[in-house]
Amino acid sequence: MKYQIIGKNIEVTDAIRADIQKKLHRMDKYFVINDEVLCRAVVCSFKVGAKVEITIFTKEMDFRAEVRNNDLYAAVDSAIDKLEDQMRRLKTRMERGHNADMGLGRSIAFQNFQEENKPEDSEEVVRTKSIYLEPMTLDEAIMRMDALGHSFFVYLDSDDEEISVAYKRLDGGYGVIQAENKLLPEK
Repeated sequence: MKYQIIGKNIEVTDAIRADIQKKLHRMDKYFVINDEVLCRAVVCSFKVGAKVEITIFTKEMDFRAEVRNNDLYAAVDSAIDKLEDQMRRLKTRMERGHNADMGLGRSIAFQNFQEENKPEDSEEVVRTKSIYLEPMTLDEAIMRMDALGHSFFVYLDSDDEEISVAYKRLDGGYGVIQAENKLLPEK
């Protein structure tokens, strides 16, 4: 796994870099390691406390955790715990679906997970909703999202006719995700 450690409002010293890499190294056992797996840690320092964003990029899926804490090293530990929890949940979902050998299963070394005796959260789908995607602008989508009190809103962008998702960002402001799937040629 390749490591990239970036500091914002903080100089990442050799000691900080070494400690973060050592802690991140325990994540290696969860991945089929090759040169395509990148782990990026962004460390931000504030007047009070720090924020750590860790993203692991694999060919099939990205894993991300963000933690704020008064102690930088505690934030790194918490972020790694969150990532491990995400991977455990993914393993459980894939095993329930009997498709661990497909797609994501090629990047993740599921055999290295240790089973925990935690009570499982209910991961069943409790509601399915169909919507008609109306063409609208981003501003209109944000206005409707805010009016509904939701943190995201799916719509059809009137400018480029792409399916889009407007969402509220945790650090303030809004973001947009646009689908870029191209139609596959018919067989």
